[in-house]
Amino acid sequence: MGVHLSGLVEKQPLTFERLSGSTIAIDAYNTIYQFLSIIRQPDGNPLTNSKGAVTSHLSGLFYRTGRLIDVGIRPVYVFDGKPPDLKRKTLQQREQVRETAREKWKEALEKEDLERARTYAQATSRLTKEMVNDCKLLLTAMGVAVFQAPSEGEAQAAQFALNGDVDYCASQDYDSLLFGAPRLIKNLTITGRRKLPRKNQYVEVVPELLELKKALGDLGITRQQLIWIAILVGTDFNQGVHGIGPKKALKLVKECKSLEEVVRESKGEFEVDPAEVEQIFLNPNISHDKIVYPKANKEDVFKILVDENDFDRGRVESALGKMIENIEEKGAQSKLSSWFGH
Repeated sequence: MGVHLSGLVEKQPLTFERLSGSTIAIDAYNTIYQFLSIIRQPDGNPLTNSKGAVTSHLSGLFYRTGRLIDVGIRPVYVFDGKPPDLKRKTLQQREQVRETAREKWKEALEKEDLERARTYAQATSRLTKEMVNDCKLLLTAMGVAVFQAPSEGEAQAAQFALNGDVDYCASQDYDSLLFGAPRLIKNLTITGRRKLPRKNQYVEVVPELLELKKALGDLGITRQQLIWIAILVGTDFNQGVHGIGPKKALKLVKECKSLEEVVRESKGEFEVDPAEVEQIFLNPNISHDKIVYPKANKEDVFKILVDENDFDRGRVESALGKMIENIEEKGAQSKLSSWFGH
């Protein structure tokens, strides 16, 4: 869900050519949920193998990550660890949303309204520990770095960017900017033609760049003040103040000199201490371990996708061949030459 800062932070369209040769830290959970939501059958059911186990996440990871590799991008998938205690309520609310969507999905199917059924089905996605483990195994077999963050994956990804270990962070949420990511990319793994819900209309989704320094300069605020705006609007760790949106929050924050003054002048009721939320973003729980890039193992990829999950061997082999070919071609320029151990 994240914080809603749309309308405040300018987004610049990007081409994949511009990103070629870059290393990008990807918010793994955020991305995998997108795959589980989008990659579905017409009635809303996810893709499954012959045993009935969901495979939409594996399909998205393999083919979409392969596309990134093909254009010379080196992805690093950063997985969430233990969430801060303040996030517990948000997680409970998300579960309630899923249950409500599941009931509406069932009702739409009974009425044979497939379009509505698919829309509701997308909100029912659940990522299990087994799915997460399968994702990590597949990515490692593909030669893609996997990093387990101690807490929020976006915080860890932002730290990698601040350290210069990666060039960009990628997520659909704005939280990466609150954690200090200098450059955030939205839509990295969900580009392409998309149908608007309940409309006979399509849009082309492209990668978009958000730069923290530029955003702060345009708004005339500091990152700490951006965090204050987020607290007023609402984050994963606190409810926002009723009646205050991003633009009103910006005006209020610029008139105040401290978080305490912002809270007082907002006249809002906070169920948690705003100072605690501020500290989550300013001093997150992160690891100082280095990113490890594994060697790809084609046979392990075939085992996971073909043998265990019934993927078409020809399609998998073709996609792997393209990955290897592009890595070898771009190796010297994009630092990917040692990716596959062949």
